[in-house]
Order: sequence, then C-alpha cells, then structure tokens
Amino acid sequence: MRWNLRLTAANKAIWKASELQRSLAEHGLVISAGKMSGLWSGQPVSLKLDDLDVICVVLGCEIGDLLIPEPQKVTRPGEENISRTAVGAAAPVPAVVPKRRDGRSLPPA
Repeated sequence: MRWNLRLTAANKAIWKASELQRSLAEHGLVISAGKMSGLWSGQPVSLKLDDLDVICVVLGCEIGDLLIPEPQKVTRPGEENISRTAVGAAAPVPAVVPKRRDGRSLPPA
C-alpha cells in the first residue's frame, strides 16, 4: 500500500501539516507533532481505523484516496526468481552475516 495523505490534502488546498493537524484537532483527533510528521512525510507505522475515519471526514475523501494498493509489490513463492530471470537481472548477492571469532553469537539486529 502507498500512503497518499499529502496529495489528498493538497487536492483540498491543505498545504501544511500544521493546517491539517489543527483541522483534525477540531474534529477530536489530537495528533502529536512527531506522529503528524510521520503521517505527512512518509509511510505511517501504525494508524487506528477510527483515526482514518476522522482524516477522511476532514479531507472529504474516501479511504481509497489515502491508501493506494500496489499489488505488483507482492511476491508469490517462486515468482521472484522467474521475474529476475525474465528481465535478465543478475542473481541476488547473498547477505553477509558477520560472525565473532570466538564462536559466540552476535546480539540480535
């Protein structure tokens, strides 16, 4: 899914995150500056469905305006190798996993 808040807001003549933040607060959705920054500038990590309802009401949009499906990004078992071969791309390079010399395991990444 692609998050499309900024363009949807621009279509409603909202050009700044702070403008949208004020409008959301007027409708009962108070969002911190940090979370608003994430919503405005990128892909949100998490978002409540109730919050999506308020955003849609404020922007006068549908959920499909905010979330754009990208089915081409979904890989199916065995499909990745076929598609890479078909376009002539080189085989993927295996990831390098660092190991300690004393045999102990590394902390989780």
